[in-house]
Parts: sequence; structure tokens; C-alpha cells
Amino acid sequence: MSDEKPHAAGDVDAGDTSERVGMAVLRERGLEPEELREKLIDAIGAEFTTYYYYTNLRMHLAGHEDYKEIAEDARLEDRAHFELVAPRVYELGGALPNDIRDFADRASCPDAAVPVPMAGDGSFDTDSLSAENILEVLLEAERCAIRTWSEICDMTHGVDPRTYDMAQRILQEEIEHEAWFVELLSMERDGEINPAGHFVRGEPGDAPLSTNRRFNDSA
Repeated sequence: MSDEKPHAAGDVDAGDTSERVGMAVLRERGLEPEELREKLIDAIGAEFTTYYYYTNLRMHLAGHEDYKEIAEDARLEDRAHFELVAPRVYELGGALPNDIRDFADRASCPDAAVPVPMAGDGSFDTDSLSAENILEVLLEAERCAIRTWSEICDMTHGVDPRTYDMAQRILQEEIEHEAWFVELLSMERDGEINPAGHFVRGEPGDAPLSTNRRFNDSA
């Protein structure tokens, strides 16, 4: 048996911590890891801010406990998407912005804000707020996420199996989320039945495809 091991050495010197083979192989396959890394930061910036904004949107679905439950699933799963991909940024030699304002500004999707102005006392002008308004915001946020993760899937398919695996799992859940809000908005606004096939996750925010390993109870 030959002692020659074809993958035992490469362009990175043994013990050199200034280079990453995981990035070098992407370059060899035609993908610039720095470009991918920046897109990932933008994408998970959107997941993180959406988690925040969905908290507000869910709070204002007063009288619609079924809508609240589904919004909560989407909210917590967006957090799971952020947590799934954040380590990949560091594996690609990067870091999350130190200032959360910079992070939010970089988000690849618009703010999913409550679609009414705030009153002078710091509360929302709920006189003009409806479940329909909120569902429209939720729906468009999911559509932006689908476009974002589809682009990352296209970038990484056949080139970067690790990132592609993460992105396609997130994409599948975002497609589910869109279907949920299409179903709810169709009935709430138009009185039309437009089924999504969703009933309930095993637990709120179960994230069946994008949760890796639950390293603590809040993961």
C-alpha cells in the first residue's frame, strides 16, 4: 500500500494559521469566499432584524391567536436561521459587525416594521392598524428572504457544499413561511381559501430543517 496521501498537503504550509484551506478550495472552484461572506452577513442581518420586527408584529395581532401562533413560528425560525449561519461567517475569515446599527443597515431586506406611525406617547397608532396590514408585511418579508437565500443557493451549488446545505435548508423554511402568510392573508383580506398545508410545528419555532444541534434550551 502506498504511503502517498494525495490530500495530506497543499498550497497552505503546515501549521500556517494565516490561511484557511476551507477558503482556498472555494477560490479553486471559482467562488470568492470574501464575496460570499459579505452576502451571508447581509442575509443573516435580515434574519436577525426580522426576528426583532416580527416580535412587534406578533404583539399587534390582537384577537387573532391563530395568526399569532404562526407568526411566532416564523419569528423564532428566523432567529434559528441567524444562529445557523453566523458561525459560517467566521469560518470564512470574517466577523459580525461590532455595532448592531451597522448590522441592521446591512440587512438584505427592508425593515418589517409595524405599518403605522407611532404616536407622540411612544405607542403605535392602532386605529388604522389591522391584521390584514400586518399579514401583508409578514408576507413580503418572507418573499425577500426567499429571493436572498435563492441567490446564495445559486452561488454555492456544486461549489461550496457546506454553505449550500445551510442555505437550501433555510430556503425551504422561508418558502413554507410564505405559504402560511399567503393562506392567512387570502382569507383575512379576500375571503378566499388558499391552503398552505400548515397546522402547527411540534414546538413554537421548531425550525425542523434549519436547527442544527440544540446546544442549550434557547437555541
